[in-house]
Amino acid sequence: MKQSLILIPTKKEAPSDAEVLSHQMMARAGYIYQVAAGVWAYLPLAYRVIRKIENIIRDEMDKAGATEMMMPGILPADLWKESGRYESYGANLFKLKDRRDRDFILGPTHEETFTVLLRDSLKSYKKLPLVVYQLQDKYRDEDRPRFGVLRGKEFEMFDAYSFSADQAGLDAAYDKQAVAFRNIFDRIGLDYKVILADSGTMGGKNSQEFSAPAAIGEDTIVYTDGDYAANLEKATSKFTGQQQHAEPAELKKEATPGAHTVDEAAESLGLPSDQVLKAMFFMAAPKDEEAPKQPVMVLMRGNDEVNETKVQNFLDCQALDLATEEEAEQYLGAHPGSLGPVGVGEEVKILADDYVKVLVNMACGANDDGHHYVNANCDRDFRVDAFGDFRQVKEGELAPDGLPIKFTKGIEIGHIFKLGTHYSKQLGAQVLDENGRLVDMIMGSYGIGVTRLLSAVAEQQADENGLVWPDSIAPFDVHVIPVNAKNADQMKVASAVTTALEEAGLEVLLDDRKERAGVKFADSDLIGLPLRVTVGKKASEGIVEVKIRKTGETIEVKEAELVNTVQILLKNNLQPTAE
Repeated sequence: MKQSLILIPTKKEAPSDAEVLSHQMMARAGYIYQVAAGVWAYLPLAYRVIRKIENIIRDEMDKAGATEMMMPGILPADLWKESGRYESYGANLFKLKDRRDRDFILGPTHEETFTVLLRDSLKSYKKLPLVVYQLQDKYRDEDRPRFGVLRGKEFEMFDAYSFSADQAGLDAAYDKQAVAFRNIFDRIGLDYKVILADSGTMGGKNSQEFSAPAAIGEDTIVYTDGDYAANLEKATSKFTGQQQHAEPAELKKEATPGAHTVDEAAESLGLPSDQVLKAMFFMAAPKDEEAPKQPVMVLMRGNDEVNETKVQNFLDCQALDLATEEEAEQYLGAHPGSLGPVGVGEEVKILADDYVKVLVNMACGANDDGHHYVNANCDRDFRVDAFGDFRQVKEGELAPDGLPIKFTKGIEIGHIFKLGTHYSKQLGAQVLDENGRLVDMIMGSYGIGVTRLLSAVAEQQADENGLVWPDSIAPFDVHVIPVNAKNADQMKVASAVTTALEEAGLEVLLDDRKERAGVKFADSDLIGLPLRVTVGKKASEGIVEVKIRKTGETIEVKEAELVNTVQILLKNNLQPTAE
């Protein structure tokens, strides 16, 4: 392919709003164009990368026994109202009406639509298990679209759905998808971690997230040098609390003027911070929209942080919001900074982290602004309705595998869920089992952010000169550059090697532009193809130079040996063979 025939608008400078490497380099290299905030055009080079990613996904899905189809992007809102996600999905949902004033949405995901399709198409367990998937654009009205194509309002996604008549069928499909996802990301050339994750608005209880470590990642990966990995919302650590054995002392109320934080209260009372209870006050919205919100107090040791996802999952509520000052005063008679469990009425549910259970003679807010209790003890002075792991883990703590916890940032690139009957029960998707009884279909959901993979790869592999694509998804395999387009020998050799490489089944980009050599080389580094073949002064001798973009290494090669050399380099993952 001649470079003069392709739209590749390279730039010397990145856009002023490009904060991260992937956005900067893809914009400079002519891969993406911003149409509006969070809305992107994928130019020819980027689209070639996307198509290669799609084909890898299709190949692995074929091996996993999944079949491709296509759902509409405009969905009737009634389906989402029936499943409960029309409200719970929040402001990210694009909502619209047709000319007859009927409610529709732009699909952010397709669990409901696939569930109804299978409900209306299958009646017997004999047609199950079944896995169907699509590669399609999704729409989410992100509040802060950022980092180029990493977080946008429109993006391409692979989403697959499995339907089974029993748990064994779900487990088998889930395991096959987990293997397929690993194969996909291995073939793409990503460094990634498979982590325990929270299912969030997807429903279901079991899920795994595939995350690519990167400095700009919006997720925190909690991991060890062993086998443990989880996202921050799901991570747990070994309980290492030691039971305190002091005799319970007399409960006293003391003035703590100006003490609004744990550290300030500890200093005022002359206690270590871990002996002061932090009381966080929330309002939990039940899944029954007509039921009133439940006030919930969560007790933490000292400077531990509440993991709101763990609390929400424990309560099995629709949403969990920090109470307003007005709500705190209504239920507790005080404001945040002076809240505590002593004397709290039964209308407030009290949860406490497991580490609170071992403490004796604690300090806590007195529900009286500017005052704290000292020597407060569980059961004697206040009740706890349930203990549990409600805290956020910290670096250095021991993970369940016994090794120290480490943190890193990561980009979520894929997620697999065991949905169970979450959607099939709500939407009436049933089949007759082998005994002739109606049973709810058991579902799994599996997704990969196709377009965000461009950002993930670029973040991990780009350098200061431009993009560096793995050969499996590079828009072309080889970039052929004649140094001087006016030199007949160079142009003849460049054309000949391009033809030879293409006849060998390789994809070649020939820079036939009448540009200075420096411009061509700079653009080549920006574009980031795996191999560059430079046709220069030695063209008349039948010698060209091969440069490996990833390492910067160069090799002089005879024209007659070029095809073989390029094939060996690509086969050996761009590692030159030893002399």
